Amino acid sequence: MKKKKLAGILLALLLLCGGCAVKKDLPKLSEIGFYLDTVITLTAYVEDGQILKDALEECGRYEQKLSRTIEGSDVWKINHAEGQPVEVSDDTVAILQCAGKISGMTGGAFDVTIAPVSTIWDFTSGKAELPDAEAIARAVELVDYTKITLNGNTVALPEGMMIDLGGIAKGYIADRIKEYLEKRGVKHAILSFGGNVVAIGDKPDGTAWKVGIQDIDGKTGDYMMVSRNSDGSSVTSGIYERGFDLDGVRYHHLLSTENGWPVQNELAAVTIFSKSSMEGDALSTAAFVLGTEEGRKLINSLDGIEAVFISRDRAVTYSAGAEAYIIK
Repeated sequence: MKKKKLAGILLALLLLCGGCAVKKDLPKLSEIGFYLDTVITLTAYVEDGQILKDALEECGRYEQKLSRTIEGSDVWKINHAEGQPVEVSDDTVAILQCAGKISGMTGGAFDVTIAPVSTIWDFTSGKAELPDAEAIARAVELVDYTKITLNGNTVALPEGMMIDLGGIAKGYIADRIKEYLEKRGVKHAILSFGGNVVAIGDKPDGTAWKVGIQDIDGKTGDYMMVSRNSDGSSVTSGIYERGFDLDGVRYHHLLSTENGWPVQNELAAVTIFSKSSMEGDALSTAAFVLGTEEGRKLINSLDGIEAVFISRDRAVTYSAGAEAYIIK
């Protein structure tokens, strides 16, 4: 009788552990799409690749709300309302709230109302031509984040002003796609949204994901250093991303909210490590505009956020805890 009882217990234990014993490793799958003028690559260890396809469709859904150029988007409606209040989605409200917070703490170094200026510049056609200086001077008078009125889901902007969420929306979408995939059961993934890279957990073997930081003087994909990412976000903004050279000057997309021209300081790039990619997105721009000294002070004042500042002469400056993210 005792032997039968013992055999029954052993059988039960085998059945309980059997699923663990036969469980196979999940395949590493990737899907690539193009949204918000960015190549998006989603890589995850999943059995069903449809999950990644569905996540890319979510990117498209967010783009329809947040793009400045898509007619009928929240941003398009705000910019064409001629000063009248507009009802927008919870997503747009969340982004504008975060943008307002970071604009306030940086004295407007980051400002989503930069659109009247940014639309004058052409950094994508390959032409090395400067816009009209008087047009820039007029446009910069329309840049002022304090003029955005947000009341619940209603947004109002004075006539003539425009917003562009290009410096923060990718980070927001990256955060939401991470959340979406986690709800679908994904535990190990790396999500690339151009300059924004977001991780879900670590690699299946328990090690951190490795994320390269672009070499400021190299070709795309040449890395100056490599960082580790464990369930967090890294965002890089740099002068090599979009711009042109003319008469020995680099004109790039990181614009001064004070004069409307590309910021000409010592920096070539800033990388932000944070939990929220939306915050990292906006802070990478703000820290660049502020410059190494003031940008480092800003980042050191924020909990859970670190930064790497790379100067044009390739000098590297770290915020207080940033070196912990760098793989030596």
